[in-house]
Amino acid sequence: MSSIEIEPLAATPDASVRPPGSKSLTNRALVCAALAHGKSSLTGVLDSEDTRVMLDALTALGIELQADHQAHEVQVTGCNGNIPAESADLYIANSGTSVRFLTALVALAHGRFRLHGTKRMHQRPIQDLLDALTILGVRAESELGAGCPPVIVHADGLTIRQTTVRGDISSQFLSAVLLAAPCAGVDCSEPLVIDIAGPLVSVPYVTMTLAVMRSFGAVVEHTPDFKKFRIATSGYRGQEYAIEPDASAASYFWAAAAITGGRVRVEGLGPASLQGDVAFCGVLARMGCRVTSDNAGTTVEGGALNGVDVDMNAISDTVQTLGAVALFANGPTTIRNVGHIRHKETDRIGALATELRKLGAQVDESADGLHIKPGRLQPAAIDTYDDHRMAMSLALVGLRLPGVVINDPECVGKTYPGYWDDLAQLRRR
Repeated sequence: MSSIEIEPLAATPDASVRPPGSKSLTNRALVCAALAHGKSSLTGVLDSEDTRVMLDALTALGIELQADHQAHEVQVTGCNGNIPAESADLYIANSGTSVRFLTALVALAHGRFRLHGTKRMHQRPIQDLLDALTILGVRAESELGAGCPPVIVHADGLTIRQTTVRGDISSQFLSAVLLAAPCAGVDCSEPLVIDIAGPLVSVPYVTMTLAVMRSFGAVVEHTPDFKKFRIATSGYRGQEYAIEPDASAASYFWAAAAITGGRVRVEGLGPASLQGDVAFCGVLARMGCRVTSDNAGTTVEGGALNGVDVDMNAISDTVQTLGAVALFANGPTTIRNVGHIRHKETDRIGALATELRKLGAQVDESADGLHIKPGRLQPAAIDTYDDHRMAMSLALVGLRLPGVVINDPECVGKTYPGYWDDLAQLRRR
């Protein structure tokens, strides 16, 4: 499909949905399982482009795995920190988590590895990770010298025990080194130490990384301010690991309740979720929604919406979702401290501003955020910039406004191939 027109809902929704497994948890668990001693069984695994490129890359590196995509299960026989392959050419499409995690993972190996992807992938920064790996004794370089993929890694293990990682562009650089660290000399008595230079964005994703690592037996300590980490190099152990639904994907359904004044429950995501994006519900509550949760799920009921002024650094994958909700609020909404999302699948600040203006909003763009003033809504064809989150978030506007067309709707396959079918569940009562 080159485009899809969103049909407004005939009635306010009263629905329950369960999004697919978390992409972030899936790719973290796959790395830990691949490096572990023994076998792991992963359930609730997301089947999407981002996770398939990770599975393909691990297979190319010699990791033994069996994936049942229909059952959302993957069985992994770990390599105990010893990467079998001595060379590989890894195509990563536009998966930021995959290229960053795998760059650190192949640094544990012995040989030459190349990681590359789409045109946009070759514009996304990775130099901060390469610098951190270089300090650890790895020859890791940007093939074109631009600080972006393609990446060439001449690997011979991590021979140094301390490094520094910048945290202001992406927390994935830190997560990548953290995930590899337990296997940086398995059974070595000396830990690997990571210092953080400057501010650290998206801290909840680092917390998620640590939780997954610990589930596979890693021992990690860190200072309360997340400025220093000490990781025991004792490896991972194979586990049975259940992956919870994706909270970033859930944000679209919670936002749908806010926009339509309906009620939507997302199953499988409660207060104990490992994912920081569950906090998006708190923003909706500030805007006027009613939020209730229990161990089995979280429900949002829409109400009269007010604009908010919110720092979204910790939940930046939901910025576009809030942009859609902001169009229906009384008063402006200001989104702050998310400058790092300019380096995602697209420049998400610039792209979101452009598309919200098409829909009738007045949008002022700053270096690290947006100020959105709702206006008279108007139909528009929304460009998605090959960014799954642009498509999924701005489609929500069409649940109330006729004439909203989403161009390139199949870009949602990056993380949520079944999104359009699940969105249709809101029409069922």
